[in-house]
Amino acid sequence: MIKILKYGEVANDEIFARVVPTVDVAGIVTDIIHNVRTRGDAALYEYCEKFDKAKLTGLQVSPEEIQEALALVEPRFIKILKEAADNIRAFHERQVRNSFVINDRPGIVMGQKVIPVDRAGLYVPGGTAAYPSTVLMDAIPAKIAGCPEVVMVTPPGADGKVNPVILAAAAIAGVDKIFKLGGAQAVAALAYGTESVPKVDKIVGPGNAFVAEAKKQVFGVVSIDMIAGPSEILIVADGNTDPRCAAADLLSQAEHDRLASAVLVTDSMDLAVAVQAELEVQIPQLERADIARESIDRNGKIIVAEDLWAAIDIANELAPEHLELCVDAPFDYLDAIRHAGSIFMGRNTPEALGDYMAGPNHTLPTGGTAKFSSPLSVDDFVKKTQYTYYTRSALEAVARDVAFFAEKEGLTAHAKSAVIRLEK
Repeated sequence: MIKILKYGEVANDEIFARVVPTVDVAGIVTDIIHNVRTRGDAALYEYCEKFDKAKLTGLQVSPEEIQEALALVEPRFIKILKEAADNIRAFHERQVRNSFVINDRPGIVMGQKVIPVDRAGLYVPGGTAAYPSTVLMDAIPAKIAGCPEVVMVTPPGADGKVNPVILAAAAIAGVDKIFKLGGAQAVAALAYGTESVPKVDKIVGPGNAFVAEAKKQVFGVVSIDMIAGPSEILIVADGNTDPRCAAADLLSQAEHDRLASAVLVTDSMDLAVAVQAELEVQIPQLERADIARESIDRNGKIIVAEDLWAAIDIANELAPEHLELCVDAPFDYLDAIRHAGSIFMGRNTPEALGDYMAGPNHTLPTGGTAKFSSPLSVDDFVKKTQYTYYTRSALEAVARDVAFFAEKEGLTAHAKSAVIRLEK
């Protein structure tokens, strides 16, 4: 049963169960990456048979497999996927950055070019659930950014096939190549390339502890989006909130992972007690009841604060992945929220709406990293380069100042490179 605590009975940094792995994840991942780097496809086939129980004859998903998947997925879900894709596309198109040129002084031109990465790699989890929503959320921003090639990896089932809904989402999102790979070995293949898998420039997407560690270890060889941890939801609710809705929203994250953290902060003890009781009603009704039960009992909490402003302070300190404001006037508190991955406003905006249909990205910073990082966006798939042009007369106007500045730093070669041009 979820615990009810008064504010202050647990330290703020202990409200979310941000756990440290108990196994040597780093060492295992280091060995996997080394094996893939040195043995390429051969290592990938072996890991696929070992971890996914699939004996493959080829790593890449064929066009025929994609068409077969599209035929297997019910038309209603194809329609929903397309509608979700349209919403995601409409939101992310507003994020596109433009190159610019500054030419407001005689003889000087400066500018910035916004350039998509050549090849983006998407990791889409498999295992206990299939996430076509992650395909849409990761691939569509990459396509909007203008990436010439988008490569996806996702684990196959024991039959050697990828879940049809994953392939359908990939087709709708415009993924260029798909490989039957999961785990740290998939990240290694994307980072270094193999005979079959092309090397990418950026890897994005969530995964388990081994995937997260692999992304951490290959960072620098490639760029990554973030190191994602277990899912988190913090609900700030007043006494007018329906306890059934609050309980359901907590469980929407608890069912993801036994390590997930689902926390309610409220100014109403009556609501706290009602939500505690409602969780006991709803958990047995879930298909993933065992996962949700462990998450709620181990990591779940209900904190009773003196008022909603104290709850907002807790939110800013925790910097949750998902933050729901289930209050009468949510926009009154929006400006006070400084740290959250994604904010869901009011009583009619469950976090699940953001997972699937609304449009804002659901790949979000976890573990408190929302204090300094952002949701996945078009920005993740572009880089910026800058350029400068001076005419001779423009250089002559500042060359001695440049030299003087350089000499203050003790860099006389810098200084000379500026003034030597004046000697012609």
